[in-house]
Amino acid sequence: MEEALEEPVHMEDILLADTVLKVKTHRDWNTWKPNPKRAMWLGMVFPGAGQIYNRKYWKLPLVYGGFVGAIYAFRWNNQMYKDYAQAYLDIMDDDPNTHSYDQFLHLGSKVTAYNTERYKNVFKNRKDRYRRWRDMSGFVMLGIYIVSVIDAYVDASLSDFDISDDLSMSVSPAVIGGQNERNSVRSSAVGVNCSLKF
Repeated sequence: MEEALEEPVHMEDILLADTVLKVKTHRDWNTWKPNPKRAMWLGMVFPGAGQIYNRKYWKLPLVYGGFVGAIYAFRWNNQMYKDYAQAYLDIMDDDPNTHSYDQFLHLGSKVTAYNTERYKNVFKNRKDRYRRWRDMSGFVMLGIYIVSVIDAYVDASLSDFDISDDLSMSVSPAVIGGQNERNSVRSSAVGVNCSLKF
């Protein structure tokens, strides 16, 4: 028979090991620096999450306000496009029962044989214009998404950038001397001296 070479496990050891694992360290927010890649990925998964991770909460109304505005513009232009597209289809067909274009006419105006071509052009131009604006609203929404992701990455990257008062630039006039020693007036020049202090 083989003897068990292992030491017996005591209940105190298990409890002690369990309590050691449950001890949490608190994060010091004064020295915390965000990870740029994490901020970027969070911003890609959920718009505005990178700004939350970077603790720049004041940017959230800009991000979400931009999205809400672009979504509203997209939906409104899409509805106007559908209405004008239907009006254009109705004025182009020969069916006398389709009059959806009447809602776009001025009070007291009617489509007659004399002005049909003009209204066809008006409805076609407006249909095309609202389609263009709808598509542009979609691109604006995509642009806001991309800018929010880039902002989260750049903000996290520059979180440890030194912006103290020790950074300064001074500009002063200067006389720059030349290499010709015989005629010191001609060899010197007046210029601007820029010095950086950091």
